[in-house]
Amino acid sequence: MKSPLEGIRVLDFTHALAGPYCTMLLAAYGAEVYKLESPGAGDIGRGWGPPFAGEEACFFLALNAGKQGVSIDLKKPEGRELCLRLADECDVVVENFRPGTMDRLGLGYSAIHARNKRAVYCSISGYGQSGPWRDEPAMDLIVQAASGLISVTGTRAGERVRRGHSVADTT
Repeated sequence: MKSPLEGIRVLDFTHALAGPYCTMLLAAYGAEVYKLESPGAGDIGRGWGPPFAGEEACFFLALNAGKQGVSIDLKKPEGRELCLRLADECDVVVENFRPGTMDRLGLGYSAIHARNKRAVYCSISGYGQSGPWRDEPAMDLIVQAASGLISVTGTRAGERVRRGHSVADTT
């Protein structure tokens, strides 16, 4: 039986949870996902544990199962050009940086669309691409606090705590 996204190629510039979770779902439905990471440190999720499997966080391994890993320095001209050539062959590009980051790297929507009109470009950001909070950093805990969710969770003694599940990053 053919997978729903078989034949779809995805260029994955994501990190942490929200973006990798999105591309994990695409891979699970059969898309061919190319996960790009910076040389050296890579995705910050690599260190989110325990538990660990050897030196890799199980969190990272689960979110990136079924993906092809590629290490490219996006800040170097040759790295940027390689990414653009990869994007030429992809159907979907997914990133979860703050608005404007990919544009500054020369890999934003305009740069990709100029070369590949059929590519779907997905930007995941905590507060959207416009508005007063667009440039604010956003991780799950920050969004839980900003939304007021933490005000309805906590201990019996009244201490406020985050939800155990990263609900803001996976919805």
